[in-house]
Amino acid sequence: MSASMIDWNVAVQAGTRLVRPGPQISHAEAREVVAELRELSKIAHGHVRDFTGMAIEADPEPATIVDRPGWIRANVDGFRVVLEPLLEQMEARRGPGLLGGGPGGVMVQAVGSRVTGMQVGVILSYMASRVLGQYELFLPPDPSGRAPTGRLTLVAPNIVHVEQDLEVDPHDFRLWVCLHEETHRAQFTGVPWLREYVQDQMTQFLLASDLDPGALMDRLRDAADVLADAVRGGEGNLIDAIQTPEQRVILDRLTAVMTLAEGHGDYVMDAVGPEVVPSVQQIRSRFQGRREGGSRLDKAIRRLLGIDLKMKQYAEGSRFVRRVVTEVGMADFNKIWQSPETLPTLPEIKEPALWIDRVVGPRHLDAPADPGLGPGPAPGTATGTDGAGT
Repeated sequence: MSASMIDWNVAVQAGTRLVRPGPQISHAEAREVVAELRELSKIAHGHVRDFTGMAIEADPEPATIVDRPGWIRANVDGFRVVLEPLLEQMEARRGPGLLGGGPGGVMVQAVGSRVTGMQVGVILSYMASRVLGQYELFLPPDPSGRAPTGRLTLVAPNIVHVEQDLEVDPHDFRLWVCLHEETHRAQFTGVPWLREYVQDQMTQFLLASDLDPGALMDRLRDAADVLADAVRGGEGNLIDAIQTPEQRVILDRLTAVMTLAEGHGDYVMDAVGPEVVPSVQQIRSRFQGRREGGSRLDKAIRRLLGIDLKMKQYAEGSRFVRRVVTEVGMADFNKIWQSPETLPTLPEIKEPALWIDRVVGPRHLDAPADPGLGPGPAPGTATGTDGAGT
């Protein structure tokens, strides 16, 4: 395995060739959508800063508006930044000979890289018609020498497609999506250690993969069983099937921080208030109903890619944030961003009182009652807001 294990050019070519075209609108309408999304992202940024009280910059870069192929290219760039150094480390740890010496081994690796690139492209083409926006954590180095801190990206054709499909107010829907994504920008720019923490956990997760080919083949066979089960309507997903025990521990930490990030975005996008997004209840209700639909095949793909798990994260994370803010207030909730040690664990997300007792401390006896579960989960990927059934 090496950096060439994935042919990234094949991934881009396959993804952009397979992705479905967006809704048919005129060039003039497209320009209007792009201009409004840029403006609404700035407005949303101000609302998020005022509502959350987080220490974030007053005037950030405007959102980057992309089409579906643009989203695919951006994500391949991000994958390369994270994965290429890791693949090189894994190759060094494995040593030579795993894929066989001589021209035959080289041929196997060359074919494998194209197959892997094709697989990445297929997944990206599926996601590219669904993601509404995301905060890209990992960017290629800036030629000017400035260290990139991430980039807020909105996928214009997907936003237009969903607002048309749901028959909701376009202005309100676009601002609603921007509120979620600007909350992610606030998390990763206002909390200086968070981006590095997430990258470190991802690195540990990938390096904890089992290097024994026999054990890896056993888990790949398990993955094939999961694939068959998912098509039949089962609950398994590929991520669970190929983990080592060490990876499961790391994945719990990653899942907890991503559940917090998605739930916080979900909470803010609804809690900023009806005076900002007057039709928020209608949008929430219709979006939720649309996302729970889809064909049997679509549901199987969502399970396989772990997207159903992500939807559950919105619900659990939003409930956690709502409970904590209701009981202790926004200022004490923001203690969550002090350090990796103040992040909630998965058990604490399920029972917010455990986190409050550990991080905030004893409460008064007249603390507000549990507000309940509230509205259902919202879109989003840590970076992103997912639509069209995701």
